Amino acid sequence: MSTPVTTPRERDEFPVRPSPLVVRTFGEPRFHADADIAAVAFAPDNTVLAVDEAGVLRRWAADGRQLARHFLSDLETLWCFGPGAKLLASGNDDLIIWDATTGVLLNRAEQPGGDSAWLTAIAFDPTGDVVATGHDDGTVRFWDVPAQKFVGELRAHRAGVSAVAFSPDGKWVATASEDLNVRVWDAVTHKPVGELKSHTDRVPALAWSPDSKLLISAGWDTSARVWRPPHPDPLMLLNSHADQVLAVAYGPDGRYLACADSDNDIHLWLDAEGATRGPVLKGHNDEIKALAFSADGTKLASAGADRVVHIWDVRDGKLIAGPNPKGKHAIAVLPGAPLRVASSAGTKVRVWDADTGDEVAPTNLCPAYSVAASPDGKWLAVGGTDHFTQLWNTADGCVAASLEATKPPVGALAFTPDSRTVIHTSPADGLVWLWTCATGEPQVILIEAADACTLEALAVHPNGQWVACAGIDYMGTGERDGATVIWDVPTKQKRSVIPTGATALAFDPQGKYLAAAGLDDAVYVWEIEAEGDDPPVVFVFGGHNQGINAVAFDPSGSYLLSAGDDGTVRCWDVLSGRHLAARQFDAPVQALAVSPDGRYVFLGNSNTTVHQVELKALIEE
Repeated sequence: MSTPVTTPRERDEFPVRPSPLVVRTFGEPRFHADADIAAVAFAPDNTVLAVDEAGVLRRWAADGRQLARHFLSDLETLWCFGPGAKLLASGNDDLIIWDATTGVLLNRAEQPGGDSAWLTAIAFDPTGDVVATGHDDGTVRFWDVPAQKFVGELRAHRAGVSAVAFSPDGKWVATASEDLNVRVWDAVTHKPVGELKSHTDRVPALAWSPDSKLLISAGWDTSARVWRPPHPDPLMLLNSHADQVLAVAYGPDGRYLACADSDNDIHLWLDAEGATRGPVLKGHNDEIKALAFSADGTKLASAGADRVVHIWDVRDGKLIAGPNPKGKHAIAVLPGAPLRVASSAGTKVRVWDADTGDEVAPTNLCPAYSVAASPDGKWLAVGGTDHFTQLWNTADGCVAASLEATKPPVGALAFTPDSRTVIHTSPADGLVWLWTCATGEPQVILIEAADACTLEALAVHPNGQWVACAGIDYMGTGERDGATVIWDVPTKQKRSVIPTGATALAFDPQGKYLAAAGLDDAVYVWEIEAEGDDPPVVFVFGGHNQGINAVAFDPSGSYLLSAGDDGTVRCWDVLSGRHLAARQFDAPVQALAVSPDGRYVFLGNSNTTVHQVELKALIEE
């Protein structure tokens, strides 16, 4: 096999088929929606409500368990929760009011006189009894919610209205427009109070301070501006944001102002007038569209185009719920009876009985970044978001050892084929540690294991002597995106250095091939020879159109599987390189694991669930 067989990297002609193949799903989508999230709120009981752009209203417990789901309407483009999250308003050409607890439609208010002006902004007054709607013709209309009637309008702007906000004392209503102006009106008489001109680009959001003295306007001109209406000039420009400020929210006690920007970061301000900066909250990977504080002001919910509700403790700037705060979804299959599957996707490790779907020990052992199971089923290693790998003895039902890494988190884990050694990485310093399971003592440390790159992936050769490490070269040294390094452990020498970065690695069961998830949406397969340190590439498999997260061989070594952010799992014949199947699943797939008997494939999904799929059914035409 000296000549590489290459399939296209960008796109292929193999049909991608939706998959009805899921035998069982473990877990539930914690704080995950199926579409962009348009609005989010805390209910009085500290549950979290969110509605997505597909019109699905969800209620979650504090730990992200979905408590309720209501299908409302997919025709509306705007969504807004009322005070206390009791009501929900939506709109396109009409205003619709929903019960936010039950999802029941309460009222549909048609525009007066058959006017067809599109709704572009919605806001409740502090009592929840009045709703203001902004329109694309510059008008603002007011609606009495209990009476279910239209009560007045004002010609607020010459261009479309981009944002509306009532002051907490109910005296004023602020409006922003595509004409770049912000105006303040008497909320009862609808007479003008002030005009605030300063922004040089679009103003998508407004927020009042709890004492109704300050108005914050978010701009696409890099800043959030602080006003004291009716004074016409800004008191302060909050300028540390990215190019666009997209959403703003004030905490109920006035201690924190949150501003989300186009870098997908949330900036907390401790004093808006003095421009005193607080923590910057990083964790979203797409546009943030909604912000909401809890009633006690200690927590902030944020959500948007990445379809995940993030819950932050604003006092220390830490992510406390939502996605895994530190890492992606990793899974491991524990051999034996019963077969078990472990997942790192939640706030702590979760383990299920694969036959019954019941959660079993060591569920909730610790926050997890990575997981791995020994081939004999005796050990489960849980790599923490802290410095430690917790080594769980499955027979005794206890933690046998806590293995310390130099820097958190524990990025990747693997066992040797004889189950006597566990290996973990410290991505932050490039170290790979080998530990004796029976004693919890270190054996070997590999320094700069991925050749001065980050450590993203780890795999052990079937001979138990070679360890492959892969990473990304963020510093851009040399003409490479990263490196894949094969180490000979007994000699502590690099056997091979391949100038290809990767996010996942897998050796085939016979030890002939090493597969890698490349950074260019291609799967690379190298032939690992007994002699020589320059393994030839025999396959470069394309087809994925977003990042590849996982690769795995089946126990027979006949099939190679890959999975990625495009939500597909693909399968190749290892001997010929022929593409056998491409199956579409309902979320990006971040991890793969095959059961020891080769019957099942387990998929670790980005929405925190794990799918169980029959391998035979997956590859059949």
